[in-house]
Amino acid sequence: MKTKYKKSISRIIGLSLLLGACLHKEGETNGPYKDTYVRVQEYDGDGYVLRGGEEADKIAEEKSEEVKEAVKDFFMKTYKADVNVHNIVGNVDGATVFVESTGPVHFYSSAIVAMDLSEKRVWDVTSLDGDIEGDIQGGLYRLLFKKEFQELEQYLSEIVSANAVVGKTEKSLQNVGGSGYMTPYYYLSVPPDDEAILPVYEAYLHDPEIPVSGLKQLFSIEEFSAEDYNITIQLFMEKEQAEPDKALFNQIQKDLKEMDSIPKGNYSIIINDNLINEKVDDGIKDNSLELSFPDSIVKE
Repeated sequence: MKTKYKKSISRIIGLSLLLGACLHKEGETNGPYKDTYVRVQEYDGDGYVLRGGEEADKIAEEKSEEVKEAVKDFFMKTYKADVNVHNIVGNVDGATVFVESTGPVHFYSSAIVAMDLSEKRVWDVTSLDGDIEGDIQGGLYRLLFKKEFQELEQYLSEIVSANAVVGKTEKSLQNVGGSGYMTPYYYLSVPPDDEAILPVYEAYLHDPEIPVSGLKQLFSIEEFSAEDYNITIQLFMEKEQAEPDKALFNQIQKDLKEMDSIPKGNYSIIINDNLINEKVDDGIKDNSLELSFPDSIVKE
């Protein structure tokens, strides 16, 4: 495994720790939330919880306007990014706040608002090192290669139209997504210290109005490694009792391997049944079909 790929995996693990639950959440789904499943079409993220956040959740609700303003100021001052705050969830020391950017560089992200729970006072806003940077860089990568991503999105739309599968709801992405460039059918993870896109990110922070053509000239093809840019396709069966479609799972693999017009990256594929755990935002179960590292499809 290459060093940069390890860093990408570390970021994903770090994000899960920041949000207070593992990405695959096996312990949670076998514990107190093992039966908290809903149909994915009905899931909007409102049931999402974080460990130890009950007290802070109440305070965050009381201070919601103050929390929103603090988070919006944080993103604007630190990243020159205007964001909409979609959801505030209490955690053990304060609140995790889920946001979505409003500009041409589209991304979902999250920030942590530290709070004095005894005095019901908001302290400061922060995030795990590299998280927001990676989220913005995912949005930038999609912007730079818009045509290729549109090809991928068109393909996935056709797959959903022709088969009994669906994606996650837009509302759930807004309320609990918080992880870079995301659509109902896939999400993109970019390592925040990747040297290929870092000059693009730095130029964007210096001047958010810089044209895409100028940014694209700064993207370093020499430093680019497709295996570090993780694109995870995740679909759910449309009908409540349906098992994940093995034939479709194999067809998507075959199609991706043959397609040359989609973005370069490291492709994983997941097909779940119809249910998602509303408490931990996870649809992966024992019956899920999953192609991931080290068997993922690298498009170079």
